[in-house]
Amino acid sequence: MLFSSLFFLWVFLPIVFISSFILQRFGGIKAANILLLISSLFFYAWGEPIYIFLMLASILINYSAGMLLYTKYKKVVLAVAVILNLALLGYYKYAGILVKTWNRLTGAEVGIPKIALPIGISFFTFQALSYVIDAYRGDCEIQRNPLKLALYVSFFPQLIAGPIVKYKDVADQIDHRELSLDQTASGIRRFVYGLAKKVLIANVAAQVVDNIYARPTAQLSGAMAGVAVICYTIQIYYDFSGYSDMAIGLGRMFGFEFKENFNYPYISHSIREFWRRWHISLSTWFKEYVYIPLGGNRRGTGRTYMNLLIVFFLTGLWHGAGYNFIFWGLYHGAFIVLERAFYGKWLDRHKVIGWIYTFTVVNVGWIFFRLTYIIPGFRVTKRLLMPWKYPTGNVGIWEIVSAKEVIILIAAILGMGVIQNTSVFGTVIRKLKDSWIEIAVQTLLFIWCLGSLASGTYNPFIYFRF
Repeated sequence: MLFSSLFFLWVFLPIVFISSFILQRFGGIKAANILLLISSLFFYAWGEPIYIFLMLASILINYSAGMLLYTKYKKVVLAVAVILNLALLGYYKYAGILVKTWNRLTGAEVGIPKIALPIGISFFTFQALSYVIDAYRGDCEIQRNPLKLALYVSFFPQLIAGPIVKYKDVADQIDHRELSLDQTASGIRRFVYGLAKKVLIANVAAQVVDNIYARPTAQLSGAMAGVAVICYTIQIYYDFSGYSDMAIGLGRMFGFEFKENFNYPYISHSIREFWRRWHISLSTWFKEYVYIPLGGNRRGTGRTYMNLLIVFFLTGLWHGAGYNFIFWGLYHGAFIVLERAFYGKWLDRHKVIGWIYTFTVVNVGWIFFRLTYIIPGFRVTKRLLMPWKYPTGNVGIWEIVSAKEVIILIAAILGMGVIQNTSVFGTVIRKLKDSWIEIAVQTLLFIWCLGSLASGTYNPFIYFRF
């Protein structure tokens, strides 16, 4: 079930929100927790009911591991828990690429398994691992109540697209939280903005990108490659950050506070800064549970660089089971190492050049993230960086991108920036917060999103006939 589906918006969310509010107000937080757990399991089972057993298995494994940490064999328990969690993730997400790699290295002809990927498995597996590791370290208390741990693992707002929520950050909120009108209003506002990002911007940019990349990359002009790259840069940010906004907003509606996951990453002046602003919950997870345990920067320069490359190799692999994702991760890792070794401090002193460099590196990286194969990625990169060599293609740019799409896409992006970027628009935006003007904007955005979704085409321009 997607947050942007009509069933979620019209049926699931209203029923769960109203029921949870009534239960928490009159029946207590325990009753509300049980409702949220049942609702979250239903949410997960909606698309593929069989995978609810996978979710339950993950909950059972990690609850049992937590309880066994009381024994003197806690190191063995931790190792087994990590192996079982990674085995589940590896089987469902990486079995195909492992067999494919084995066949290429050995010349074998082992059949590549076709395993459907359970939704959200990367997110809830990392959340469960953070609980077991933190419990082992003593950073959080071991949860004796299996229902509370089950709610943490399966809670639907952050289940399908993050952010990755650490147990120690929400443990107290599971037992003690209060609903207020201001918090609920803030959550609704955040959810609507996230929905608008997804439906009105990301989906539109995705249509342009899909139309361009549906053609052979060798036949694209430089201008066409540039449009595809920029639109995908727009798409992936507004998609990921939109889902994070919706998750944070939903959490607030139910009394939970999740940490921010995106902090204007495209204003970064270095790749290091980019990863402090992009998918913050993922980068901090790898830092806490991989980079630091590997030794971080405490074991010499060479080991530090190797640890960084390992982290970014795993970061790429986490995003998808494909060589292109591995390449993308190592690509970012290589620039992190180069900045650390040579020109990082220089970039910090030259902000404009640093921004141009970072935006270019990130845009080129997204090419390999989007395309399934690496060779076509190099073709698009060549056309992007040397457009004068490819002035024409097999199709005109305006046959794929209409002026209407360009105008409304730019307007939507600028409008969303005005609404959300309080650091830039400061005093004006603070005056508009919670005013009738903002309420009117939110209402119009929500109605526009519903109209786009109801059209069945995910086309936000359905009401614009110019």
